[in-house]
Amino acid sequence: MSNRLPIILILTGIGLLSLADRAVAHFQVLLPSADIVEDQNLHAIDLDLRFTHPMEQGPMMEMARPRQIAAMVGGKRIDLAGQLKLRKVDGKSAYTCSLQINTPGDYVVYVEPEPYWEAAEQKMIVHYTKVVIDVLGAEKGWDALIGLPVEIEPLVRPYGLWTGNTFRGIVRYHGKPVPYARVEIEYYNEGRRVKVPRDAFVTQVIKADPSGVFSYTMPRAGWWGFAALVSGDEKMKNPGGKPVEVELGGLMWVKAVDMPNK
Repeated sequence: MSNRLPIILILTGIGLLSLADRAVAHFQVLLPSADIVEDQNLHAIDLDLRFTHPMEQGPMMEMARPRQIAAMVGGKRIDLAGQLKLRKVDGKSAYTCSLQINTPGDYVVYVEPEPYWEAAEQKMIVHYTKVVIDVLGAEKGWDALIGLPVEIEPLVRPYGLWTGNTFRGIVRYHGKPVPYARVEIEYYNEGRRVKVPRDAFVTQVIKADPSGVFSYTMPRAGWWGFAALVSGDEKMKNPGGKPVEVELGGLMWVKAVDMPNK
């Protein structure tokens, strides 16, 4: 019994470390009901906002009302805060939002969430997130930068992508490229159709090159979340009033589509 006790303690410690590592893969979800609009009679897009683990489809985390949600099109900002509607998903707060599309163009929708306290990691998390919607084939403005503290600048048009296409982007922090930035990638595993064989497959992890450029080939149709992570320059106070480290994320959602048979 005395020989087995240390082994049990070691295995327990490994398990706790594994849980801590997996807790890192929080993703701010911002998914539109359509990323390409060709129907002139369609005047609104529904947006789904939640804070969760996309590949595992949970657990859901409580999401406070965002600090801001808006869309940029043709250099014009459209405030969407008044369109937010609270809803419950698995007992946690999430939101829906309606985007009115009245002008052809590429709508860059973005959200700044309230900082989230992650007790397991003892840090605050803020994930600035965006997605691009092409309306009536304008194909103009998809690479426009919002000016978020952390942001991915797409080097590939982020819509109209086939499964197997490679998405590339530049990680920027206060506008400057981040050499060797860490980028976490997860598939939005709706309906849990993909069975993950091992924990290591849940979150793909890559690093940008010295110029802050990263690339990833999407192996399956559906939505993919790219999360560029950096450490904040300044600490924030946690709910207890203690200054703690901050994880800042620049997220972008990109959809891949299978080639249809003739």
